[in-house]
Amino acid sequence: MIVIERKKVKTEKVLAPIFTGTVERTDLIDEATGSKEYRASIITFPPGTRNKFHVHDHEQILYIIRGKGIVADEKEEKVITEGDIVFIPAGEKHWHGATEDSWFSHLFIYSPETKTTF
Repeated sequence: MIVIERKKVKTEKVLAPIFTGTVERTDLIDEATGSKEYRASIITFPPGTRNKFHVHDHEQILYIIRGKGIVADEKEEKVITEGDIVFIPAGEKHWHGATEDSWFSHLFIYSPETKTTF
């Protein structure tokens, strides 16, 4: 068993092509913690910031920690808030991020084998 103290986990600012602005990323479970099957990270989006339409080749789970966000596929957009859970099937084109008036944080859980295209 491994206990990871939140105060010892680093948060870094990330400006990557998939995002419309700078976000904060906190990696909680990764190869450094010894996990071979899972990755879990927290992403925090400033108001109005989101990722671009993208596709994962594995399933993705989002657990909304705080704020108000939007998750969208090619057919619809849904507002999501603290406590909501979003399951995104492999191969579904989607995006997610903060509304214009709220910060937004979600925990995302995925396979370390996941490839993302956009």
